[in-house]
Amino acid sequence: MADVEARLAQLGITLPDVVPPVAAYTPAVLDGNHVYTSGQLPMVAGALPATGKVGEGPGLVPPADAKGYARICALNALAAAKSVLGSLDRVSRVVKVVGFVSSDPAFTGQPAVINGASEVLGEIFGDAGVHARSAVGVAVLPLDAPVEVELVLAVD
Repeated sequence: MADVEARLAQLGITLPDVVPPVAAYTPAVLDGNHVYTSGQLPMVAGALPATGKVGEGPGLVPPADAKGYARICALNALAAAKSVLGSLDRVSRVVKVVGFVSSDPAFTGQPAVINGASEVLGEIFGDAGVHARSAVGVAVLPLDAPVEVELVLAVD
């Protein structure tokens, strides 16, 4: 898809720096016509904006906040993809989004949380941003992050 970089500018979105790995992996891999990103946490300037489980109630990360963090995860994943592509203009479509939500046992709203990632990809890529997706509740994520997102992107 051409003009992704221009679309980011039009939307007022500046991609963050690539988040350094917290273990033994690379943020993204280009293999043939696909880029696979590692799971991206909602890091902002090297720190998590919140930690803990997502759910309703005291001491939990509110679902609306978690949705915003999923958006940040997607932007971090795009930054990782750009680091191996040089330009996001090479992306022809978003193939798959996998989202993990660190969930309170009573929380079942994982799809609404991961919509934060899906919606920003739709804003950026338009029809090429329509993708297959999984939204999975998990007991805990690295660094006690509330959400994590990985992408599979098709490239020209």
